[in-house]
Amino acid sequence: MIDFLKNIPWWAWVLLFLFIVAIRDIFVQRAHTISHNFPVVGHLRYWLESIGPEMRQYFVANNREELPFNRIERSWIYASSKKQNNYEGFGTDRDIYAHQHIFIKNQMLAYELPENHPNFLDASFVPCAKIMGEFNKRKKPYRPASIINVSAMSFGSLSAAAVEAMNKGVEKADAYHNTGEGGLSPYHKQGGDVIFHFGTGYFGVRSEEGSLSMEKLKKLVADNPCIKAIEIKLSQGAKPGKGGVLPGAKITPELAEIRGVEVGKDVLSPATHKAFKSIPELLVLIEKIAEETGLPVGIKAAIGKLDQWEHLADLMVKTGKGPDFITVDGGEGGTGAAPPSFADHVSLPWVYGFSSLYKVFLDRGLADRIVFIGSGKLGFPAKAAMAFAMGADCINVAREAMMSIGCIQAQVCHTNRCPTGIATQNKWLQNGIDVTLKSERLGQYFKTFRKEFLEITHAAGYEHPCQFNMDDIQVNVDDTDLTRTLRSTYKYQKSTVTFDGIEALQNCVYLGGKRQ
Repeated sequence: MIDFLKNIPWWAWVLLFLFIVAIRDIFVQRAHTISHNFPVVGHLRYWLESIGPEMRQYFVANNREELPFNRIERSWIYASSKKQNNYEGFGTDRDIYAHQHIFIKNQMLAYELPENHPNFLDASFVPCAKIMGEFNKRKKPYRPASIINVSAMSFGSLSAAAVEAMNKGVEKADAYHNTGEGGLSPYHKQGGDVIFHFGTGYFGVRSEEGSLSMEKLKKLVADNPCIKAIEIKLSQGAKPGKGGVLPGAKITPELAEIRGVEVGKDVLSPATHKAFKSIPELLVLIEKIAEETGLPVGIKAAIGKLDQWEHLADLMVKTGKGPDFITVDGGEGGTGAAPPSFADHVSLPWVYGFSSLYKVFLDRGLADRIVFIGSGKLGFPAKAAMAFAMGADCINVAREAMMSIGCIQAQVCHTNRCPTGIATQNKWLQNGIDVTLKSERLGQYFKTFRKEFLEITHAAGYEHPCQFNMDDIQVNVDDTDLTRTLRSTYKYQKSTVTFDGIEALQNCVYLGGKRQ
């Protein structure tokens, strides 16, 4: 019998296999009509569909066509992170007459660095011009040493190797690393400054009944001096106003310890907070956290309706208290997985949301009290210039940071099958990440970004990006009113930021968590 089987040619085995598949397609499976009606060959359709994104990414879409990030944007990040040539030759291939194209107005005589200027020694040195917690007189105010930092991404959503690489990378770039709402993991504690972020699940500072434990928060801050500020997540751009469920099957002993939950048990992150139910209660919580920890406290949200923001601003005027920083997330979505209906339609894109929100605080004379952080595809110097002109003081990047350590925009973050090992808990895939190398690349991306942003700033006649204003940027509006300044388009002028020169900032900035 064995000899008989050995003598059967290979093509006969293939025909037998295809015959079995055909029998299954016709008589067994009923889920797929195409496979039933066209047995065997119908599978080709599903296979081609499954590799469609990759085919379009590499062979079909042009350099400027893809979303969320096109090939030119991705290539710039990859080259910048590797310290390669990130220039273009023979002029831009972008349609500069397209709607919302950004024009940065250069000065006839560019800003000239004086001798012994800090940027002669470090061409990428650009700290934040404002200090978190200065106005509210927090015990431990914090000036970010970098205007670009890593946005909120949780351990659990990202792999341990990715989080570790990012934290080591921000240390090399003197930036900070937002933990995301998954709690403070050992991988966040590799030397970089940290902003501890919590949402409705209160992971890492969670009481037994699933609310915020102030005692756990105080202990966490006391035990981890790398934490420089606290951020309360009200909503995120991917799915504002929507909660989520972390399946018990994904909760390993390590994840359970970090997040303060039970192994193997589903965990609900509600759409709303238990620690507060109103704007006055939110304000009380902010002040209580700041008093108990001594740290600056901020809030993060995607922007939609403004009535509750106006209520918050009015209370800030009345009480003289409030958040030390506000992170504005773009409604175009981010690293968080979400239903298309949310990612496509719920909340405003960053440029509309930020301009609406900033005016609320500007009109009440509060803009100077708050460090405004922009988060929404702003990890490119020209977009950052626009953001700073509109009132942003810092930029947080998530997907751009992921790309700097190897993300290829496969868009399978929610499947646990990330081919680069970044957005997966699969140990085999994570092993492909060289933490030392990838941390160098994130740090280099930040340094290249800051250097090029400074060069644009100098071309506009300024020393620091905080000096940009709404008249320095023009955007294409429509075919009948082609181009306008940001001031004309969004109907406000940002508040002037107090700035005494980068040399003055150098003398009072935190570098690597230590005051210089």
